[in-house]
Amino acid sequence: ILDPATLIRLARGAPVAAPGRPAAPTLTPARLLVVEDSLIARDLERTILESAGFQVEAAVDGVDALEKLGAGDFDLIITDIEMPRMDGFELLGRIRAQARTRGLPVIVVTNREKAEDKRRGMELGADAYILKASFNQASLLETIQRLIGAEAWSEK
Repeated sequence: ILDPATLIRLARGAPVAAPGRPAAPTLTPARLLVVEDSLIARDLERTILESAGFQVEAAVDGVDALEKLGAGDFDLIITDIEMPRMDGFELLGRIRAQARTRGLPVIVVTNREKAEDKRRGMELGADAYILKASFNQASLLETIQRLIGAEAWSEK
């Protein structure tokens, strides 16, 4: 007996479980939120991350980031510090103050090189602090993998 729904899924290239076996978990790309007011830096980070297989959403500042966090789930945040309306320090504080986002990994990518800025970012809960002056694509991707797992894909 042929199952029309299964035939349609097969025709579309969708995976189909063998009879009597549970379907394999669906793998979806990890969702990252890039918070950066500079269009050039935001597009560069987005391109790097999407090329690595991540699903990326962008926010132009901390206020925009909080709105996006309220509307969806993310696996990791990458944020700048110097932004209009709400800077990265305040955003970090708000992320860590909310139970739903408290454990969300946050990477700071910034021009602020002073030791006190890095210390403040780490005290507020940043999981990593990367300087734009020494920005390296491989280093960013390694940091993300360390924080959310070895793969850009997660079971959903």
